[in-house]
Order: sequence, then C-alpha cells, then structure tokens
Amino acid sequence: MSKAGPYEGVTSSEAAIDRAMEAGGGVLRLAPTWVPRSFCTPAKRLRLHPDDYFPLGKDRGGIDERWFSSAIRAENGPLTDPYEGLSLVVGPDGEIIPFDEFIAHSKGEAIGDRLWDAYGLWPMYSKFFDNQYPLPFHVHQKDEHAALVGKMGKPEAYYFPPQLNNHGGMFPYTFFGFHPETTREQVLDKLELFLKGGDNRITDLSKAYRITPGTGWDVPPGVLHAPASMCTYEPQAASDVFAMTESWSNNREVPDELLWKDIPAEKVGDLEFVLEILDWNLNVDPEFWSHRFSPPLETSASAEAGGEQYVEKWITYRSTAFSAKELTVKPGQSVTVADQDAYGFIAVDGRGEINGQTVEAISSIRYGQLSHDEYFVTGAAVKDGVTVTNTSPSADLVLLKHFGPGNVELAADTGAVAKERA
Repeated sequence: MSKAGPYEGVTSSEAAIDRAMEAGGGVLRLAPTWVPRSFCTPAKRLRLHPDDYFPLGKDRGGIDERWFSSAIRAENGPLTDPYEGLSLVVGPDGEIIPFDEFIAHSKGEAIGDRLWDAYGLWPMYSKFFDNQYPLPFHVHQKDEHAALVGKMGKPEAYYFPPQLNNHGGMFPYTFFGFHPETTREQVLDKLELFLKGGDNRITDLSKAYRITPGTGWDVPPGVLHAPASMCTYEPQAASDVFAMTESWSNNREVPDELLWKDIPAEKVGDLEFVLEILDWNLNVDPEFWSHRFSPPLETSASAEAGGEQYVEKWITYRSTAFSAKELTVKPGQSVTVADQDAYGFIAVDGRGEINGQTVEAISSIRYGQLSHDEYFVTGAAVKDGVTVTNTSPSADLVLLKHFGPGNVELAADTGAVAKERA
C-alpha cells in the first residue's frame, strides 16, 4: 500500500472497493482533501487547526482549498503529491481508495448509469475556496478553446455558506465581466499593458458586486471574474483551465505564464486570441446581475413538505454542467429526501446520521485526521433512498449537496427555480 498526502494505506484493490460499497450501503465516506496554493494566503475559515495551514513547507504555500467528490488531481507544479486534489474513499477497515479508481471499477453503480454512459467518469467536483485576498481577474476557457490544450471547458458557480464566513477577508467583492459600453479595443489595450509589467488596471472596465453570505452566482466559461475574499463553496466542471488577465493583484505581480497557461503554444503572444476566448456577449450583458445572481430557492418537494422536519433549497441551478442544494434537517428529525442522481455532500453544521453512518460537521481538525463530514451517495444508494437523521436536540444539521450534469429533479422542478432558469 502507498501513501496519499497525509494518509497511509492507499489501495486500488477491487476487493477493497467492493467492501467499501457494501459496508456503507452505497454511501461512501470520504477523507478530507486539502489543496495548497503557493500564490494564495489562507483566510483560516476551513476549520483546520490554526497550526496546520502550512503543513507542506514554504515552497508549497498554505492550505486554502478543500476539494469534494473530486475524481481529478490538482495541477500544482512539480512538487505536487500524485494524489493531490483527488478524493479518497475510506474503507471499513481503514483502507484509503482513490475515488477515480473506485468509479472506474463500479461504473454506473457509483455515479448512475446515465452519467456513466454519457461521460465514463464523474465530470464535476466542488470545493471550499478560502483566500484572505481576492484573486486576479481571470477567465476559464469554453470547451472549444480548452480542447486545443486537451482539456474541457470550466463552468463554475459560487455559494457563500454563512457557517464558514465569520469574516469577509480583505475584499468581499467580486468583479464580473465588463461595463456594457466597454469596447474590444479597450480590453486589448489593458492586455498589452499586462505584458509591460505593473498594474494594467483591467478591472477599471469591470464592476464589483458586494457578496452576501447565503447567496450565490453562476459563472459560465468565457466570463472574466476576480473572486471575492469570501469562503466560497464552488461546484464546477472537472477541469482546471484559466488565463489570468490582471497583471497586478494583492501587491504582487502576476507572472506572464499565468496569462498563457492554457493557451495553445502557437497562440502564445497573440493577445487577439485571448480576446477570442472571452464570451463577449456574456461579459457585457447589461442584465448580468439578473442572469447570473443565484439566490437560494426552495425545492418543490421541500415546499410541499411544509418545513417542519426539513428545508431543502437549490443554491446552484443555472448551469447544465452541475447543480447543488442545501439541506437543513431540523433538530431531532429524520427524513428521507428523494434524490434521483448520485451526489456528494459536505456537512457544514450539526451532527447526525445518514443510513446509520455518523455525519458530523467539524469545528477543528488536524491535517491528516479523518472526519465524518463528507460523503458520496452513489447511484446504487440513491435508487433505494437514504435517510438523514439529526441527532441533536437543539442544532440544525446542514448539508451542501453537489450533483453532476443534467440533474433530473432540477429539470422537473416546477417551483420557484423554474422561473429563474427559464
């Protein structure tokens, strides 16, 4: 057996995979997946022990991301651990099983026949992003441009959990897109200044939106954005493509290679091509707020249930590539919420059980410790239904649930979410 980050006992044994599936009744416990970033400053809202935000040394940077239901690995330079960013299934005997290999073996039993037949893999993941400062203004490529470097495009969405935002960091505002009257020539001028060094002031052409905890945003590929210094729950496509377009951020120069990171070799130096990867109409949309802001909306099933036992809300619902819900189970209540697609979840508040397994939001954890706050509910388990119980007599149990493309329930929901998606 090998080691993955801080965890011993990594195995790809088919027997271990089958035992884990059977022992949890198709509900898989996942180990915490911590991701460092050398260019970021942790805001320390991930509930790691205060001494453990820099466990890998000065060359790797601090922990400011935790990934969920991830079947891909982080791209973090030559010192990256071979399992970095990949979720790990915790087996009944303490085995640590790579999530991508679990899915490759279990196929439709793991992620549902519909997604397995369409993709042959789990095509999304989510994360907590927790930076003390905002990120530079950047863009994620659309499919056609990402394909030129052998990758998929990257839509993403944001939700700002109140439970993890006791402070807003240094700049709790996000820049999105351009003012509607912005011209391509103005943007090209800013990109030329990027290559000269110093501050190219590209956000002069943009608008900053103040972030409110308990709300979210949809960010399609091709839309420029500079994320706020909030702790952000981010469902997204399983890809890591971007181009940085702001040359100076948080008193640091942004290296030229981050502008060209996922640009085809023959296009490096071609600023007109950088313009081409932008979705111009989305960036200058005069109704950007109406089209992209995502307030939470109660599901039809939850509204019909009346709210005495639980409340469930759509928190990510504008993208076709993924969706997410927030489930709140009231103190002492036990509910069976009928989902139709496989999903992962992270508990952000409270304690309880799912199909008899312990669920407990962490308050503080050491790097390398296992937890009971993250699970993946497989396609096999969803078919039979799962029961979530809040064992606390006084506190809510709150789960954030992330789904893959084409959520069947979302497509059929005729409640408040239908109008927002129209």
